[in-house]
Amino acid sequence: MSFSQEVKDELSKQISSARHCQLAELAAILSYNGQLGRTSSHDYLRLQTESIAVARKYFTLIKKTFNINMNLTIKTNSRMKGKRIYVLMIQDTDSINHILQAVKLPMVTLGEGKNAKFVELGRPSQLVVQTTCCKRAFIRGAFLSSGSMSNPNKAYHLEIVVSNNEKAEQLQDIIQTFSIDAKIVTRKKNFVVYIKEGSQIVELLNVMEAHVALMELENVRILKEMRNQVNRQVNCEAANISKTVAASAKQIEDIIYIRDTIGFGNIAEGLKDIAKLRIQHPEASLKELGTLLTPSIGKSGVNHRLRKLSMIADHIREHKEENSHDNETNCN
Repeated sequence: MSFSQEVKDELSKQISSARHCQLAELAAILSYNGQLGRTSSHDYLRLQTESIAVARKYFTLIKKTFNINMNLTIKTNSRMKGKRIYVLMIQDTDSINHILQAVKLPMVTLGEGKNAKFVELGRPSQLVVQTTCCKRAFIRGAFLSSGSMSNPNKAYHLEIVVSNNEKAEQLQDIIQTFSIDAKIVTRKKNFVVYIKEGSQIVELLNVMEAHVALMELENVRILKEMRNQVNRQVNCEAANISKTVAASAKQIEDIIYIRDTIGFGNIAEGLKDIAKLRIQHPEASLKELGTLLTPSIGKSGVNHRLRKLSMIADHIREHKEENSHDNETNCN
């Protein structure tokens, strides 16, 4: 089961005790997933979903709120590898009008004639989301009807797909009242309200009261952060080791050059001591080299002496190059 479905299963088990919250949740469900149509004999209100848990939530919510039963049929979609689609329908015109009026959805005029094409429902009135609890219920209904979420082990992405910009902006405004930065993007003919930041998705799960999914997502985020921190530390240590090794190699190269050209007898005693120690202990840190001296000196003292040796080596190289150039000039 996908993480998205786990979230929907958890939300499907929640039925608000307050009627106004039930209406707010139904307003989102019907607006984003409801279709109104007419056959030769009757009008109908249809909801459909691929989740049995969500279908059960639709049925229970309408039954509990309006004491109206819905007809349930199960279809198999051959284009989706036989995946089941659960279709719920109300076929009583008075019941349909009662529901639409209660959830503050605009009435829709259907075309005449046999098998008139069904239409989707409009944007709910702001009257159904006046309180904070109703806003929570509305967002929950929106996610149940047309939302999805990526596997947090791979990416952080939560989205709710709606059919027009008015619905998208209304949902965005409601989500933003909880200080969550929801954005809108168009995708083909639809509008997608989405959140991509992990902590913001956690906040939205909390708003929808999906607390089990919230804890699971938080665990994933903690593990990811720990791995990232370890990787950063390893990369930093590797870079430091690489820098230390490169510096040590350059120091040894300079020291050997001094030894093979002018010899250690021509440099100060302190420089000679640190030169010999660096050759004997090529992998030692500056601090470790300092402790091997008698008396010991600090890291800055060791660094000063090694820099002095490097300057001597460079001076010898420059002097040798000048002599070589002078000899070439004299020959010419």
